[in-house]
Formats: sequence, C-alpha cells, structure tokens
Amino acid sequence: MAGVKGDTIGSLMMISLHGYVAGSPELGKPDTGGQVVFVMELAKRFARLGYKVDVLTRQFEDQPAEDRINENLRVWRIPFGGKEFIRKEDMHDWYGDFVSNVLAAVRANGLQYDVVNSHYWDAGVSGQKIAEELQIPHIHTPHSLGWWKQKDMKSLGKDDAEGNYRFEERIQKEFVLYRSCDHVIVTSEHQAELIEDHYDLPARHITMIPPGIDEARFTAVTPSQLSDIRQRLKMSKDDVYVVGRAATNKGYDLIIDALPHLVAMQPKARLVLAAGANSDEDKRLVGTWKAKAQELGVADRIDWRGYVADEDLANYYRAPGVFALPSRYEPFGMTAVEAMASGTPTVLTTRGGLFEQIDFGRHALVADPTRPQEFAAMINMPMQHEWLREKLTVEGARFARRTFGWTGIARRTVSLFESFRGKYLTPELMIEEDA
Repeated sequence: MAGVKGDTIGSLMMISLHGYVAGSPELGKPDTGGQVVFVMELAKRFARLGYKVDVLTRQFEDQPAEDRINENLRVWRIPFGGKEFIRKEDMHDWYGDFVSNVLAAVRANGLQYDVVNSHYWDAGVSGQKIAEELQIPHIHTPHSLGWWKQKDMKSLGKDDAEGNYRFEERIQKEFVLYRSCDHVIVTSEHQAELIEDHYDLPARHITMIPPGIDEARFTAVTPSQLSDIRQRLKMSKDDVYVVGRAATNKGYDLIIDALPHLVAMQPKARLVLAAGANSDEDKRLVGTWKAKAQELGVADRIDWRGYVADEDLANYYRAPGVFALPSRYEPFGMTAVEAMASGTPTVLTTRGGLFEQIDFGRHALVADPTRPQEFAAMINMPMQHEWLREKLTVEGARFARRTFGWTGIARRTVSLFESFRGKYLTPELMIEEDA
C-alpha cells in the first residue's frame, strides 16, 4: 500500500459497515440499498483513477473475508459481533471490537493509508477512532441524519421510534463525530443546511458532492428494444414504477393513496411496486400497504414485484411510462437519477436533495409526497401530454448523465481528499518529506 511520500494520496480506506457490501451488492436485502451502491461505485472509480482502495465492512453469516474486485480494489470484511445479521441501528454497539480488529490487522500486515472515508454514522464513529490511531485525515459522508429522521417519525406519530431507532444516542454521536472528523461530505445542499442549523457545524467544514450513476449502464434504448423489454417484464407505458427497500420513509403508502386519483385521470394506469422485503418487519409493512390498497379499491392496480435482480435493474427503469420517487425523506434520490438517465419521465419528491438541482418541467417533475392528489397530477402529466413526455425523456437523461457520471464525482471527491494530505505528519515524516 502507498505510504506518505509523493505529491498525492495513493491509498484509501473506505468504511461502510451495515448491509451486504460486495462488488455486486444484493440490493433489497436488509440495510442494503442506495448507500452500498454509492460506496462501491465510488470505490471502483477511485481504483480506475489509480488509487489503492480497501472497502472495510462487517463479516457475518457465510461471507468470505475478502472480495478482490481488481488490482486496486478489494472488499475487506472484518469479523465482529458474531455471525448473525445486525441491523444498522444497533451496529454501533460493536464498534469498539471493529476498531480493535481493524487496527490489529492493519499493523500486522504493515498497511498504510492516506485517508479514511467513512459512510453513515456507525462507520463514522469507528472511522474517527481508526483515523486518530493511524494519524491520518478522516472524511465522513453521513448519507442520512438522525435529527431529520427523528423529526419525520414524530410527524407520523411514531411514539415507539426512540426505542427502535435510538435517536438521542445517534444524534449525540453524530454531533461529536462532525466536530471530530476533518471534513463532512454531504450529497445535497439541504443536508448541508440541516447540519449547519441542527448540529451547529460551520459551513466551511462541509462540502456538497452529489452521488453518481453508471453512465454506461443506465441509458435509453431504441423503440424496438423498449418494446421487447416491456413484453418480457410485462410492463407498459401505462405503468408507474416505484422501487426501494421496504421502509416507512420510502412513502409506499403515499403512492398508494395517490393511485385512485391517478386512475381517475388515467383509467389504464397501474403501479408496479418493487419493495425489497426480507425481514419480518419488512413483510409486516408490505402487509399493511396491501391492506391499504384493498381498502382504497386499487389492489388490482398494483403489481408487487418484490426484489429486482441486479441484471434487470436498468430495464425496469426503462419499461414504465413514469418513474416515481414518493419518499418522505430521501438524502438524495439515486434511483430517480438512474431512471432519468434510462430515459424515463420522472416525478421526484420535494423532500429529497435532488429536488434542489433539477429544472422543473425540463429535467423532471416535482410533487409533495404528503399530498396524494398533487403527486397523482404530476404523474399524470407525462402520461397525458406526449410533448412533455418526450421533453423529459431527452432532457432528463442529458442532465443525469452530464451531472452525475461517477468518474467526475470521484475526481471531485479525490480532490477534496488531496487537500488534507499530510495534515497529521509526525516530525520524523515531515523531515522525510522535505528531504
């Protein structure tokens, strides 16, 4: 691994603890969604740019200790907390064991890193301890904020949320983490404002860098190819596609509330809902959503797809008439960017970071997810008006590809890392640098 000499950083330690982290993540499994995709795509681009990258995560179940992705990149799984799955809300109970095991392995193998880049607060707390021990900079990416999620749960009347999510403990540790690490990378301006206002962190310690997409994978296809895809996936231009983990904040109940209003305007409209559900809690949530659909009289208008295989992901984005993101809170909204890049008209939530960056009516449409009639009206627009559908298809894809290609995002991130290089050099190493 690279040491401290030279003009640029050479070796990165990335930490993402929860979920099933792998070169090709099993999306839809518990705690395995947009964040895992974000971390792995960024790591792959760092490796492509010539950096040595270790993505550290937790080893559990029957996972191997290491996945070698290429010469510059590996997923390195560190065992702690036993063999069973641990949900992300409880992961930090074990961070001391993780830190000890990482440091022991790093020193036993003579490894050196130039920067620690952690993702989500469980990895952030661990990453801070590791960076302090190794005397290297620590750059943290929160992905979501405890303060906002607590606020959202309270607005829903979730009185048991504190015991389930341990918000007070999380917010306190986030507060200390943001002050301890060298810099915070957020994925939206809204997130930056929340950290400034509710965690009292100066703006100079925060940089906004959005997530990226695989621009070679998420593309539009020819009309004949689209026809074949729709036939194979049993989808049509009258379908609205929604995808994500089975979670309260994803807003599946809200899109179901909007469906009767949409059907009134588009009698052939149908909702294709791919909610990855693995745990008992996930399945309970899906059950409540199906009961809601039955109560509203639209159960026959919903096609429940469950988990979508990774190889079909892009085609599922291409197949519907409209892609919808109904989340109550979404730090960014990666699925929406992928759908736009795939050439599908997209309706975003006003509660996400992407909302601030699009040009309404040109790149995408926007609606408040807590207002079902409004959301239905926005979904109806590209279904009703061919000229608008064509505009969103072309301009949305152009915007997504030019703004959120992963290689450009990786270069911006590395440039930030470079600015902290050498901050913790010891006197001995400083002499060596000057020599």
